[in-house]
Amino acid sequence: MKRLIFTLTLLTTTSAFVYGQETTTEASKKLEQVIEEVENFEPYDRKQYPLGNFTDERFKASAEFADSRLRALNSINESGLTETERISLELLKFVLQDDVDAYRLKTHHNPIQADQGFHLSLNYRIRPLSSAKDARRYLYMLGAIPEYTRQHIALLQKGLEEGISQPKVIFKNYASTYDQHIVGVIDSSDFFSPLAQLPGVIPDELKDSIIIAGRILVRDSVIPSFKKIKKFFEEEYIPNTRDAIGVSDTPGGKEYYQNRINFFTTTEEYTAEDIHELGMEEVARIKAEMMKILEETGFEGSLAEFMEFLRTDPQFYATTGEELLKEARDIAKRIDAQLPAYFKTLPRRPYGVKKVPDAIAPIYTGGRYNPPSAPTQPGYYLVNTYKLNSRPLYVLPSLTAHEAVPGHHLQMALNSELGDSIPGFRKNLYLSAYGEGWALYTETLAGEMGIYTTPYERFGKLTYEMWRACRLVVDTGIHAFGWSRQEVVDFMTENTALSIHEINTETDRYIAWPGQAISYKMGELKIRELRALAEKELGENFDIREFHERILEQGTVTLPILEERIKAYIHQEKSANTTP
Repeated sequence: MKRLIFTLTLLTTTSAFVYGQETTTEASKKLEQVIEEVENFEPYDRKQYPLGNFTDERFKASAEFADSRLRALNSINESGLTETERISLELLKFVLQDDVDAYRLKTHHNPIQADQGFHLSLNYRIRPLSSAKDARRYLYMLGAIPEYTRQHIALLQKGLEEGISQPKVIFKNYASTYDQHIVGVIDSSDFFSPLAQLPGVIPDELKDSIIIAGRILVRDSVIPSFKKIKKFFEEEYIPNTRDAIGVSDTPGGKEYYQNRINFFTTTEEYTAEDIHELGMEEVARIKAEMMKILEETGFEGSLAEFMEFLRTDPQFYATTGEELLKEARDIAKRIDAQLPAYFKTLPRRPYGVKKVPDAIAPIYTGGRYNPPSAPTQPGYYLVNTYKLNSRPLYVLPSLTAHEAVPGHHLQMALNSELGDSIPGFRKNLYLSAYGEGWALYTETLAGEMGIYTTPYERFGKLTYEMWRACRLVVDTGIHAFGWSRQEVVDFMTENTALSIHEINTETDRYIAWPGQAISYKMGELKIRELRALAEKELGENFDIREFHERILEQGTVTLPILEERIKAYIHQEKSANTTP
């Protein structure tokens, strides 16, 4: 009888809704369970490995776990989920699939780049200490550096054996990444500096113990580790690494590059040929805009001559690092004042402006954003004060908008401050197509804010945009079409006003990090496309603050998800403004 009643009930509209609710609840619970499993997954003992476990066994375990959770997600009926839940489902699938792909493609056997790597990341651990607990944690980290170094060297050795190492050409200035930390006086080590400035809240007798322990660890753990790193790179790795610069020339390289294109565009829509062609179209478009500004300045000469003028005339360069930092801070504050007119929601977390650490400055370009390392820390916009004659002032407004606000700091801080309905993994998620696409879009937005005050600064904005357009051409050129390093340098020199130093460091970055460089322009083009669509469809009802709210309010998403959201927003606004 009960079975009969249940069967009849399913045939009614009311009970179909009840059944739908049950399905929704079931799907939501399944998703919540998988998210919780992923967020709580501990592939290693964090107390034993404070800097992480980087063994093959750990990477294998992580990939197997990702594969199992991916299968669980694929069994969920997403029609029974809310919009936020569907976004979480798709993002987690994307992340887990990349974990599976990364292990299959052995990316863990190549854990360095031209300007990033295991030993370089240790520089970001050097921060002011605010308590005894911070100090103890810092000492523990120093003690873990030898094992951390051993594990990474083992991975790099396997990469050499498999032919998937980095090419020799990117290591020209690499010695600066480790020589800086091989010092004869312990107290002069950058790793000792936080211990030399312990806060007053720590009792003096405890300070003494911390300092003594710190000196021992710097002497016995840190300096010997960097000596080992130096010996490995100079005697084993660099002499035996590959000569070819394109990843397609490595075993499985063509598949790997297409995989990276898919990852860094967050779609499966593009081939290397598509991106190369799009890049050439963008280069031509931006060059035409450059010519208009050249004529506006009254410069008598070709575009190439104008770029050489910008690269070499002293008026465009700061004479001291502090002058450059002050100019960056001034621009940042001018942008801060404009934000309420363009954004409904602003981040609570502040940011500071400081120079790029000396140890890594020679291999970095103009600047970076460094997100907060703890709840009590701000984000930092890092300005490179190394080699000032390669840091033109006319690009500083674009750089500041990109790295600080309304670019990386605004977006990433808002992402970390998302509400309780957004799971934790999404608050820490970063996808280049979205994050770098947004930051590049804000360089144009800064123009709408009135931040560019001279034709040279507007040209600087265009040369930064051209820089990202050129990346579409040269990244695919290197990794799909057999371009030489000199071809890349020549193309960048001809089409951008970047300094020769920056062009060289950037070229090495593209060689070492296949696919990442295309994410900026591909993401920016999508955001600009969606804004143009919204402006066209909504007309006088278009609200820039509301548009930006829809771009940012769900945090980091893939480009297909972003497009779906903006089209839904347009439909919603049109419906709301339609007269009955």
